[in-house]
Amino acid sequence: MTPRSDEPRRDASVSRRGSSRSPRDGERDTEPGRRSAAGQGGRSGLGGISDARAYTPRGRTVRDNPELRRTPGAVSGADPAPRARRTPRTGRSADPFRPALQVLDGGRTGTARTARRTAPTGTGRTITPRPVRGGDVAKPARRRPAEPAGGRTGAGSPARRPARRPRRPPRLADTHRRLRLGTLLVLAMFTTIGIRLVALQVVDAPEYAGGGVGDRLRTVVLPAPRGTIYDRSGAALAQSVEARYVYADPELVEDPAGTAEALSPLLGIPVSRLTEEMKQRKRPDGRPSRFEYLARGVEINTAEKIMELNRAGIGTGRDERREVPGGDLAANLLGFTSQDRVGLEGIEARYDELLRGVNGEREYEVGKGELAAEIPGGYSKVTEARPGSSLQLTIDRDLQFMVQRILTKRMQEVNGTIGAAVVLDVRSGEVLAQASYPTYDAADWRRYDAEDRNDAATSFVVDPGSVHKPIVFGAGLEEGVITPETAWPTPYFIRKGGEPFRDTHNAQGRKLSVAGMLGFSSNVGTIRIADKLGAEKVYEYQLRFGLGRPTGEGVPGEAAGRVLKPSEYSGSTYGSVPIGHSVDVTPLQMAAVYAAIANDGTWIQPHLVREIIGPDGRRKPVPAPQTRQVLRPETAAALRTLLEAPVTIEHGTARQAAIKGYRIAGKTGTGSRVVDGRYAPGEVASFIGMDQADDPRYVIAVFAHTPSGGGGDISAPAFKEMMEYVLRHYRVPATGTAPPKFVVYPQ
Repeated sequence: MTPRSDEPRRDASVSRRGSSRSPRDGERDTEPGRRSAAGQGGRSGLGGISDARAYTPRGRTVRDNPELRRTPGAVSGADPAPRARRTPRTGRSADPFRPALQVLDGGRTGTARTARRTAPTGTGRTITPRPVRGGDVAKPARRRPAEPAGGRTGAGSPARRPARRPRRPPRLADTHRRLRLGTLLVLAMFTTIGIRLVALQVVDAPEYAGGGVGDRLRTVVLPAPRGTIYDRSGAALAQSVEARYVYADPELVEDPAGTAEALSPLLGIPVSRLTEEMKQRKRPDGRPSRFEYLARGVEINTAEKIMELNRAGIGTGRDERREVPGGDLAANLLGFTSQDRVGLEGIEARYDELLRGVNGEREYEVGKGELAAEIPGGYSKVTEARPGSSLQLTIDRDLQFMVQRILTKRMQEVNGTIGAAVVLDVRSGEVLAQASYPTYDAADWRRYDAEDRNDAATSFVVDPGSVHKPIVFGAGLEEGVITPETAWPTPYFIRKGGEPFRDTHNAQGRKLSVAGMLGFSSNVGTIRIADKLGAEKVYEYQLRFGLGRPTGEGVPGEAAGRVLKPSEYSGSTYGSVPIGHSVDVTPLQMAAVYAAIANDGTWIQPHLVREIIGPDGRRKPVPAPQTRQVLRPETAAALRTLLEAPVTIEHGTARQAAIKGYRIAGKTGTGSRVVDGRYAPGEVASFIGMDQADDPRYVIAVFAHTPSGGGGDISAPAFKEMMEYVLRHYRVPATGTAPPKFVVYPQ
């Protein structure tokens, strides 16, 4: 197929639609023969799309070529007159049909769109068919007859239609724009996905990870070792020993009732309580509980038997159990702890925060179902426990044992109900022994009544009786009311507020010395000294000696006692207070009074704790005890000498307390027990004394309540037995001096 020119030339004056247009008036034809052709009234010119298809190789239509416009009478073989060749014009306006042809040909260019048409050689018009794709020959397009603008009139030519502006070819899609848009969309999508991935992996990762791990975590408390309580020599009085705890995982326990029945005999816990502990429950954070204690402080061999049962959801772990090696040794003083090793009574409660330390915690990841065990390499966090500090007491374990044994024996001989014994070091205020009756086993404290667990030395409130009289005699000596040589005629009784106060030893009005007054425990002589002092001075010296308030020894729940103010005195009170009635004291308070007399008139606060031992072994001394001067040393020495009279003079009240070779000084007393502000039946017998009047080191106080009387048979003999052991235990030599010869009835 011969290609044709890309830009076929066409005369501008020729109608764009062939012969359907006629030249307007005034238009000049630029080619010869055009007017003759136009002037043929009955002949229609070439036009329409067929005219556009009949391009010659020179780019002109059949109508423009004289060779193709021969009349019927012309000879086909004659040569036409030569015509000048026109130079083809370029431009879109020269070929208004080119866009349409490009659309019809699929957008191909002019050279590739149609084949060259060949001119006819005979009469009539011949158009060479245009080959098309597939090898077929395209049929010539049919010409649409031209219609005159205003219809035909006569033989004239049809009016030409006005030229229409060619339509703008359809705008094809811009591939670059589509590529850019698609790229932006893809980038935006991947950016969004990337941001979300970063948020999940970095920002939200801990939350999601924690949420998953939380369902698999198990927490076990690591008990902090509780501090040990030592005696003054370093022997353990209360300590923690290795044991086991038994726990249940309610989520894994398959048969709570059956498991409880199997464990109850071994743990000594009711089945109902064990069943309740093994029930499934929620923790405060909403997660199911995976750990519940069933028992604490279980012995190791018992824990091994429990594990041999192989019960689902039951396990054991390392624990501690509080142990008191001495059983009931100083149990009333030491107290005990709960199952969780929290101090409940005694020193264990008073110093609980210091002793118990801080528990640790182990949190680890476990599997589910049959794999309910720690996951190797899984999450694990351990918070180490911080052990508690230890205490070293002033208590001497051996002395405590002997004092406690002697007190128990004496109390049982007379069916006594409550007894107390205190041993003090007069120079330091340290409590060397503090025994109570009855006592109990701190390792099994639940079997005993609460009253049996009380520390009698600090909670046993009594009327001191005659052991209170040295306070009045000391005040009289200090204030100059009396001297060691004072002697007065002493009647058998004296009235105060209409109430008679009698002596147990009738002097029959004879002159009785101060030593005799103490030796015979004269109520009349003591009341007369108090009258000379006045109620204000008596009250003042009571407070100076520490009555009316707790000593602050260190045992929780220590009673303060009570002393009456002078404004609270009634008529009989002036007689009862000096002889130790209408006064509430504890055995420890009265022991401190005599320790002050033995310590040259200086009162020292009794105390139990000697040192604090940290977890690292460092020792820290406790703050120094409070001290105050109550009597001048010479007054105290004179009073100690007078206190030898009850032990040495004939018919003295404390002859049973005498120890051969030692100048024992002390005083007996008979009072009453005070319960809820009222006197209980029976009597309280007491004796308080020191080892040597001329060089005292130790003071022992013994109090015993006997409902049927006979307390005097306990206190003084018990004191003697205890003091003899103290002198041997601490190897106290006798001073070698002889006691003075007292004149009871001077002339």
